[in-house]
Amino acid sequence: QVQLVESGGGLVQPGGSLRLSCAASGFAVDNFAIGWFRQAPGKEREGVSCISSSGDSAYYGDSVKGRFTIYRDKAKNAVYLQINNLKPEDAAVYYCARDWGCTDSPSNYHYWGQGTQVTVSS
Repeated sequence: QVQLVESGGGLVQPGGSLRLSCAASGFAVDNFAIGWFRQAPGKEREGVSCISSSGDSAYYGDSVKGRFTIYRDKAKNAVYLQINNLKPEDAAVYYCARDWGCTDSPSNYHYWGQGTQVTVSS
């Protein structure tokens, strides 16, 4: 059974950092692309980052470049999203999802986690 479980969200002050985790089961993360998406209240779900199945390529949305880093640990079968210099506009529920390749469209991803809440506030 394919499962993705996010963790690591929380309340952080602007300028702070978080590391989000996406623990996978039922498949190997190095066989699929894993994307991170976020959705704020009243907004559409947007892609923020993706790591390719080979692990050789990483993609970032324009609003997070230079602040977010995606990486994976094959031994733990997990993908991580390091978030630095958090801004109030980063507040959202963050989801990880699985696809064959990295794309921007959430509709291309067929397996999703339940999400983890990131709140940015002083």
